[in-house]
Amino acid sequence: MSLPTEFAEPVRLAFIGGTGLYHLESLTPVAKLTVSTPWGFPSSPITISKTADGFPIAFLARHGIHHDLLPTDVPSRANIAALKKLGVNTIVAFSAVGSLQQHIKPRDFVVPNQVIDRTKGNRPSTFFEHGFVAHAMFGEPFDLKLNKIIADTCQDVLKGDNVKLHTRETEKSDLTLICMEGPAFSTRAESRLYKSWGGSVINMSCIPESKLAREAEIAYQMICMSTDYDAWNESEEPVTVETVVGNLSANSANAHLVAEKLVTVLEPKIKSGEVGLDYQHSMKFSVSTKEKGRNKQLLEKMHYLFPGYWPLN
Repeated sequence: MSLPTEFAEPVRLAFIGGTGLYHLESLTPVAKLTVSTPWGFPSSPITISKTADGFPIAFLARHGIHHDLLPTDVPSRANIAALKKLGVNTIVAFSAVGSLQQHIKPRDFVVPNQVIDRTKGNRPSTFFEHGFVAHAMFGEPFDLKLNKIIADTCQDVLKGDNVKLHTRETEKSDLTLICMEGPAFSTRAESRLYKSWGGSVINMSCIPESKLAREAEIAYQMICMSTDYDAWNESEEPVTVETVVGNLSANSANAHLVAEKLVTVLEPKIKSGEVGLDYQHSMKFSVSTKEKGRNKQLLEKMHYLFPGYWPLN
Protein backbone atom coordinates (compact mmCIF):
# COMPACT_ATOMS: atom_id res chain seq x y z
CA MET A 1 0.00 0.00 0.00
CA SER A 2 1.38 3.38 -0.99
CA LEU A 3 1.78 6.00 1.73
CA PRO A 4 0.94 9.72 1.60
CA THR A 5 3.86 11.84 0.42
CA GLU A 6 2.98 14.85 2.56
CA PHE A 7 2.73 15.31 6.32
CA ALA A 8 1.56 18.59 7.83
CA GLU A 9 2.33 18.08 11.53
CA PRO A 10 5.69 18.98 13.10
CA VAL A 11 7.88 15.96 13.85
CA ARG A 12 10.12 16.35 16.91
CA LEU A 13 11.86 12.97 17.22
CA ALA A 14 13.89 11.17 14.54
CA PHE A 15 15.86 7.95 14.36
CA ILE A 16 18.73 7.54 11.91
CA GLY A 17 19.40 3.90 11.10
CA GLY A 18 22.86 2.56 10.32
CA THR A 19 24.08 -0.79 9.05
CA GLY A 20 21.47 -3.41 9.91
CA LEU A 21 18.70 -0.98 10.91
CA TYR A 22 16.64 0.19 7.94
CA HIS A 23 13.19 0.73 9.50
CA LEU A 24 11.33 0.72 12.83
CA GLU A 25 9.46 -2.54 13.30
CA SER A 26 7.27 -1.48 16.21
CA LEU A 27 5.57 1.48 14.50
CA THR A 28 3.14 1.67 11.60
CA PRO A 29 4.16 4.16 8.88
CA VAL A 30 1.68 6.90 8.00
CA ALA A 31 3.70 8.84 5.39
CA LYS A 32 6.84 8.60 3.27
CA LEU A 33 8.41 11.94 2.38
CA THR A 34 10.90 12.90 -0.31
CA VAL A 35 12.40 16.14 0.96
CA SER A 36 14.44 18.48 -1.23
CA THR A 37 16.92 20.73 0.58
CA PRO A 38 19.44 23.36 -0.57
CA TRP A 39 22.06 20.65 0.01
CA GLY A 40 20.31 18.05 -2.13
CA PHE A 41 18.17 15.05 -1.24
CA PRO A 42 18.63 12.89 1.89
CA SER A 43 20.00 9.36 1.80
CA SER A 44 16.51 7.90 1.70
CA PRO A 45 12.87 8.93 1.85
CA ILE A 46 11.89 9.87 5.40
CA THR A 47 9.28 7.56 6.86
CA ILE A 48 6.86 9.08 9.37
CA SER A 49 5.16 6.80 11.89
CA LYS A 50 2.89 7.54 14.82
CA THR A 51 2.71 6.11 18.33
CA ALA A 52 -0.59 5.02 19.89
CA ASP A 53 -0.98 8.55 21.28
CA GLY A 54 -0.44 10.10 17.85
CA PHE A 55 3.14 11.28 18.43
CA PRO A 56 4.93 11.37 15.04
CA ILE A 57 8.42 9.93 14.62
CA ALA A 58 10.72 10.18 11.61
CA PHE A 59 13.08 7.48 10.36
CA LEU A 60 15.90 7.92 7.86
CA ALA A 61 18.24 5.21 6.53
CA ARG A 62 21.75 6.72 6.57
CA HIS A 63 23.19 4.54 3.80
CA GLY A 64 20.01 4.39 1.71
CA ILE A 65 17.23 1.83 1.79
CA HIS A 66 19.42 -0.58 -0.21
CA HIS A 67 22.66 0.41 1.57
CA ASP A 68 24.19 1.78 -1.61
CA LEU A 69 26.05 4.78 -0.12
CA LEU A 70 29.65 4.65 1.04
CA PRO A 71 30.26 6.36 4.41
CA THR A 72 32.04 9.25 2.70
CA ASP A 73 29.19 9.69 0.22
CA VAL A 74 26.35 9.96 2.75
CA PRO A 75 24.66 13.35 2.13
CA SER A 76 24.76 14.29 5.81
CA ARG A 77 23.93 17.96 5.26
CA ALA A 78 20.79 17.03 3.34
CA ASN A 79 19.88 14.41 5.97
CA ILE A 80 20.12 16.81 8.90
CA ALA A 81 18.60 19.73 7.01
CA ALA A 82 15.58 17.67 5.93
CA LEU A 83 14.94 16.48 9.49
CA LYS A 84 15.32 20.02 10.81
CA LYS A 85 12.80 21.26 8.23
CA LEU A 86 10.27 18.71 9.49
CA GLY A 87 10.63 20.17 12.99
CA VAL A 88 12.98 17.59 14.50
CA ASN A 89 14.81 18.71 17.63
CA THR A 90 15.95 15.28 18.88
CA ILE A 91 17.86 12.57 16.99
CA VAL A 92 18.86 9.10 18.13
CA ALA A 93 21.27 7.56 15.62
CA PHE A 94 22.41 3.94 15.39
CA SER A 95 25.71 2.75 13.95
CA ALA A 96 27.71 -0.46 13.66
CA VAL A 97 31.17 -0.10 15.24
CA GLY A 98 34.35 -2.00 15.92
CA SER A 99 35.48 -2.42 19.52
CA LEU A 100 38.83 -1.03 20.64
CA GLN A 101 38.63 -2.53 24.14
CA GLN A 102 38.62 -6.18 25.21
CA HIS A 103 35.65 -5.83 27.58
CA ILE A 104 33.43 -4.31 24.84
CA LYS A 105 32.49 -7.52 23.10
CA PRO A 106 30.89 -8.05 19.70
CA ARG A 107 27.11 -7.60 20.10
CA ASP A 108 27.55 -5.21 23.04
CA PHE A 109 26.06 -1.74 22.71
CA VAL A 110 27.91 1.47 23.58
CA VAL A 111 26.61 4.98 24.31
CA PRO A 112 29.65 7.22 23.67
CA ASN A 113 30.04 10.71 25.06
CA GLN A 114 33.20 11.82 23.24
CA VAL A 115 34.50 11.76 19.65
CA ILE A 116 37.88 11.90 17.93
CA ASP A 117 37.58 12.93 14.28
CA ARG A 118 39.87 10.95 11.97
CA THR A 119 38.04 11.67 8.73
CA LYS A 120 40.17 13.30 6.06
CA GLY A 121 38.32 16.45 5.09
CA ASN A 122 36.44 14.78 2.23
CA ARG A 123 33.08 15.22 3.93
CA PRO A 124 31.37 18.62 4.17
CA SER A 125 31.02 19.07 7.93
CA THR A 126 29.31 22.45 8.22
CA PHE A 127 26.36 24.30 6.75
CA PHE A 128 28.34 27.54 6.84
CA GLU A 129 30.67 28.63 4.04
CA HIS A 130 32.87 31.45 2.79
CA GLY A 131 30.77 34.59 3.07
CA PHE A 132 28.84 33.47 6.13
CA VAL A 133 30.99 32.18 8.99
CA ALA A 134 29.74 30.79 12.30
CA HIS A 135 31.13 28.54 15.03
CA ALA A 136 29.30 25.90 17.06
CA MET A 137 30.42 24.66 20.46
CA PHE A 138 31.38 20.98 20.28
CA GLY A 139 33.19 20.24 23.55
CA GLU A 140 30.39 17.79 24.37
CA PRO A 141 29.63 16.30 20.95
CA PHE A 142 26.55 14.41 22.16
CA ASP A 143 23.54 15.59 24.10
CA LEU A 144 24.19 14.81 27.76
CA LYS A 145 20.49 14.51 28.62
CA LEU A 146 19.89 11.95 25.87
CA ASN A 147 23.06 10.15 26.87
CA LYS A 148 21.88 9.75 30.47
CA ILE A 149 18.30 8.84 29.52
CA ILE A 150 19.57 5.99 27.35
CA ALA A 151 21.97 4.86 30.07
CA ASP A 152 19.22 4.92 32.73
CA THR A 153 16.43 3.24 30.76
CA CYS A 154 18.02 0.76 28.33
CA GLN A 155 20.29 -1.31 30.58
CA ASP A 156 17.89 -4.24 30.73
CA VAL A 157 16.59 -4.05 27.16
CA LEU A 158 19.28 -5.97 25.30
CA LYS A 159 18.77 -9.67 24.66
CA GLY A 160 21.48 -12.29 24.33
CA ASP A 161 24.07 -14.14 26.37
CA ASN A 162 25.95 -11.62 28.52
CA VAL A 163 25.23 -8.75 26.11
CA LYS A 164 25.94 -5.42 27.82
CA LEU A 165 25.18 -1.73 27.37
CA HIS A 166 28.32 0.31 28.06
CA THR A 167 27.79 3.88 29.26
CA ARG A 168 29.78 6.56 31.00
CA GLU A 169 28.15 5.39 34.23
CA THR A 170 29.18 1.74 33.80
CA GLU A 171 32.72 2.67 32.70
CA LYS A 172 33.26 5.45 35.27
CA SER A 173 35.05 7.33 32.50
CA ASP A 174 34.53 8.76 29.02
CA LEU A 175 33.54 6.46 26.20
CA THR A 176 35.30 7.78 23.12
CA LEU A 177 34.18 7.05 19.57
CA ILE A 178 36.85 7.27 16.87
CA CYS A 179 35.36 8.26 13.51
CA MET A 180 37.61 7.27 10.61
CA GLU A 181 37.48 7.52 6.84
CA GLY A 182 36.33 4.46 4.93
CA PRO A 183 35.49 2.23 3.29
CA ALA A 184 38.57 0.14 4.24
CA PHE A 185 38.83 -0.93 7.88
CA SER A 186 41.84 0.06 10.01
CA THR A 187 45.28 -1.44 9.68
CA ARG A 188 46.49 -3.20 12.81
CA ALA A 189 48.92 -0.34 13.49
CA GLU A 190 46.15 2.26 13.19
CA SER A 191 43.87 0.22 15.43
CA ARG A 192 46.57 -0.05 18.11
CA LEU A 193 47.11 3.70 17.90
CA TYR A 194 43.42 4.44 18.44
CA LYS A 195 43.33 2.00 21.35
CA SER A 196 46.35 3.72 22.93
CA TRP A 197 44.48 7.03 22.72
CA GLY A 198 41.76 5.60 24.91
CA GLY A 199 39.31 4.96 22.10
CA SER A 200 36.40 2.73 23.01
CA VAL A 201 34.86 2.03 19.60
CA ILE A 202 35.43 3.02 15.98
CA ASN A 203 33.08 3.73 13.07
CA MET A 204 32.80 5.73 9.83
CA SER A 205 29.52 7.59 10.41
CA CYS A 206 29.52 9.89 13.42
CA ILE A 207 31.32 12.73 11.63
CA PRO A 208 29.95 14.96 10.18
CA GLU A 209 26.47 13.84 11.28
CA SER A 210 26.97 14.92 14.90
CA LYS A 211 28.59 18.24 13.96
CA LEU A 212 25.78 19.13 11.58
CA ALA A 213 23.14 18.21 14.16
CA ARG A 214 24.78 20.62 16.62
CA GLU A 215 24.78 23.41 14.03
CA ALA A 216 21.12 22.68 13.33
CA GLU A 217 20.39 23.05 17.08
CA ILE A 218 19.28 19.42 17.37
CA ALA A 219 19.91 17.22 20.42
CA TYR A 220 21.84 14.22 19.07
CA GLN A 221 23.09 10.93 20.50
CA MET A 222 24.59 7.97 18.68
CA ILE A 223 24.12 4.40 19.94
CA CYS A 224 26.91 2.09 18.80
CA MET A 225 26.48 -1.62 18.07
CA SER A 226 29.71 -3.60 18.31
CA THR A 227 30.32 -6.11 15.54
CA ASP A 228 34.02 -6.99 15.93
CA TYR A 229 37.33 -6.22 17.63
CA ASP A 230 38.68 -4.09 14.77
CA ALA A 231 42.31 -5.08 14.01
CA TRP A 232 44.19 -4.39 17.27
CA ASN A 233 43.46 -7.73 18.91
CA GLU A 234 46.21 -10.12 17.79
CA SER A 235 44.37 -13.06 19.29
CA GLU A 236 41.69 -12.42 16.67
CA GLU A 237 41.98 -12.40 12.89
CA PRO A 238 41.85 -8.88 11.37
CA VAL A 239 38.26 -7.78 10.89
CA THR A 240 36.51 -9.06 7.78
CA VAL A 241 33.16 -8.29 6.23
CA GLU A 242 32.07 -11.84 7.10
CA THR A 243 32.78 -11.19 10.79
CA VAL A 244 30.77 -7.99 10.74
CA VAL A 245 27.80 -9.47 8.90
CA GLY A 246 27.72 -12.41 11.30
CA ASN A 247 26.83 -10.11 14.22
CA LEU A 248 24.53 -7.71 12.38
CA SER A 249 21.36 -9.76 12.78
CA ALA A 250 21.59 -9.94 16.57
CA ASN A 251 22.50 -6.25 16.78
CA SER A 252 19.60 -5.29 14.54
CA ALA A 253 17.12 -7.15 16.73
CA ASN A 254 18.45 -5.39 19.83
CA ALA A 255 18.47 -2.02 18.06
CA HIS A 256 14.74 -2.41 17.44
CA LEU A 257 14.20 -3.18 21.12
CA VAL A 258 16.20 -0.12 22.20
CA ALA A 259 14.39 2.14 19.72
CA GLU A 260 11.02 0.84 20.90
CA LYS A 261 11.96 1.57 24.52
CA LEU A 262 13.23 5.05 23.68
CA VAL A 263 10.05 5.95 21.80
CA THR A 264 8.11 5.29 25.01
CA VAL A 265 10.59 7.15 27.22
CA LEU A 266 11.26 10.14 25.01
CA GLU A 267 7.73 10.96 23.86
CA PRO A 268 6.61 12.64 27.13
CA LYS A 269 10.00 14.28 27.67
CA ILE A 270 9.98 15.86 24.21
CA LYS A 271 6.35 16.93 24.54
CA SER A 272 7.10 18.66 27.86
CA GLY A 273 10.24 20.36 26.53
CA GLU A 274 12.54 18.51 28.93
CA VAL A 275 14.45 17.11 25.94
CA GLY A 276 15.20 18.80 22.61
CA LEU A 277 15.27 22.49 23.48
CA ASP A 278 18.71 22.99 25.05
CA TYR A 279 20.28 24.12 21.75
CA GLN A 280 17.34 26.27 20.62
CA HIS A 281 18.62 29.59 19.19
CA SER A 282 22.23 28.60 19.98
CA MET A 283 23.37 29.54 16.47
CA LYS A 284 21.52 32.84 16.24
CA PHE A 285 24.36 34.87 17.73
CA SER A 286 27.24 32.65 16.62
CA VAL A 287 27.83 34.31 13.23
CA SER A 288 31.17 36.11 12.90
CA THR A 289 30.68 37.67 9.44
CA LYS A 290 29.48 41.26 9.53
CA GLU A 291 26.26 42.05 7.68
CA LYS A 292 28.03 43.89 4.82
CA GLY A 293 30.24 40.86 4.13
CA ARG A 294 27.52 38.21 4.15
CA ASN A 295 26.89 36.23 0.98
CA LYS A 296 23.22 36.73 0.17
CA GLN A 297 22.81 33.46 -1.73
CA LEU A 298 24.26 31.51 1.19
CA LEU A 299 22.11 33.50 3.60
CA GLU A 300 19.02 32.38 1.69
CA LYS A 301 20.15 28.76 2.06
CA MET A 302 20.60 29.25 5.79
CA HIS A 303 17.04 30.53 6.11
CA TYR A 304 15.93 27.01 5.16
CA LEU A 305 17.37 25.92 8.52
CA PHE A 306 16.91 29.11 10.52
CA PRO A 307 13.98 31.15 9.17
CA GLY A 308 14.00 34.66 10.57
CA TYR A 309 17.39 34.48 12.29
CA TRP A 310 19.24 36.95 10.10
CA PRO A 311 17.93 39.71 7.79
CA LEU A 312 18.03 38.87 4.08
CA ASN A 313 18.51 42.53 3.02
